[in-house]
Amino acid sequence: MTFFKYFHYAYLVFAVLFLYDAFASWGQTQAYASLALGGLALFMFFFRGKFNKKLKK
Repeated sequence: MTFFKYFHYAYLVFAVLFLYDAFASWGQTQAYASLALGGLALFMFFFRGKFNKKLKK
């Protein structure tokens, strides 16, 4: 159970990695895909945190 409790932090790690990759390869078509995946990972981090709090109640 504790594994799933802290698993949503992996989304934050992936968001940082994808956003770094997007800025490192800015100007290429790969940058837009990395930027989109980084935004999605950031969204999932906040969504999972809110969903876990809702399940806790």
